[in-house]
Amino acid sequence: RRGPDHRARVAVSDSEPVRIYISGGSNIEPEANLRLALAELRRRYGEVDVSPVYKTAAVGFEGDPFLNCVYSLTVRESARAVVEFLEELHTLAGRVRGPDPFSARTLDLDLLLYGDAIIPEAPIKVPRKDIRQYAFVLKPLADIAPELPHPQSGETMAALWASFPARDEAIERVDLDLAAG
Repeated sequence: RRGPDHRARVAVSDSEPVRIYISGGSNIEPEANLRLALAELRRRYGEVDVSPVYKTAAVGFEGDPFLNCVYSLTVRESARAVVEFLEELHTLAGRVRGPDPFSARTLDLDLLLYGDAIIPEAPIKVPRKDIRQYAFVLKPLADIAPELPHPQSGETMAALWASFPARDEAIERVDLDLAAG
């Protein structure tokens, strides 16, 4: 098990392959925008695996439900470069950031894990704390990588999900293949 002081080697060059996990969510044309994200991730990085898609209520505001998933892929660039690309995808999807962090959005992509790195400095901050806070992040991550250990605790994603206190919150698996259509 790894303790909170574990610091993994972070890829500093663009040649070291690193497995990453990205959460995706949308409540404005969600099917189209999650497919857009998948297509653009594949265009830039090649093979991308995607978790099952889940439907959840909006959190922190009244609004249409969200569709959420996790993308898993291997990159050969820094965490900062990945996050900058995710911001480009937000712009491509027409996302407009307002003063309220809890609002409807065309696309919300967050870097959850960058290998087993622990990066505590903004704007990267991985592992992302959302993994332990929201069922709509943890459940698809546990689906796509059940045996993956959390970089800080060493617990697998499946174990984290099994002990997740809000497992019963409304989260509904949706029969949607993002790679199709």
